[in-house]
Amino acid sequence: MRVLIVGATGLLGKEVVRLLSPEHQVIGASRKGSDLSVDLADKASIVSMYHQLETVDAVICAAGAAKFAPLESLTDEDFAFSLTNKLMGQVNLVRCSVGHVEEGGSLTLTAGILAQHPMAGSATVSIVNAGIEAFGRSAALELKGKARVNVVSPGWVSETLAAMGQARSAGVPAAAVAQAYRRCLLEDITGEVIQVVKW
Repeated sequence: MRVLIVGATGLLGKEVVRLLSPEHQVIGASRKGSDLSVDLADKASIVSMYHQLETVDAVICAAGAAKFAPLESLTDEDFAFSLTNKLMGQVNLVRCSVGHVEEGGSLTLTAGILAQHPMAGSATVSIVNAGIEAFGRSAALELKGKARVNVVSPGWVSETLAAMGQARSAGVPAAAVAQAYRRCLLEDITGEVIQVVKW
């Protein structure tokens, strides 16, 4: 299959590229350093990327940023940034994919554990992740028969915890999270939110 991976240079994106490349034609997209350039916060950039791409069998998004900070310190700009980038960026990846993803193709988005298990400082991240989960389920209904839409919702990733000076063992390795994206690509599922967490 011909698979577009948005966020191909990030932690999860690199693992998805590594996992899928032996069996599929992988095209990477990110803000820099990939086959294609894309800015999730800019719908015109997403449209331009798709026009350069022509058609693919699947799109996997392992990208998107949201502000993590105490509620009392979050500004209107912080909320706008988070909603525009990680949430609407992925919504627009789906909306703009029409005509660029083969019929019956696969669209996989990324949410996160803070949708279901918020913590202090996660107000914007939790809103965004919950919105992605809800959108994925809804879009799957709207696109039934045209494309499959699923969401991967990772918990804490081991490599991220290590970078924060915390124990890697409390998280899930990025390579294990990548398997969830592969499942969404290959299995005949739609409207699913795949939780990848360690309890």
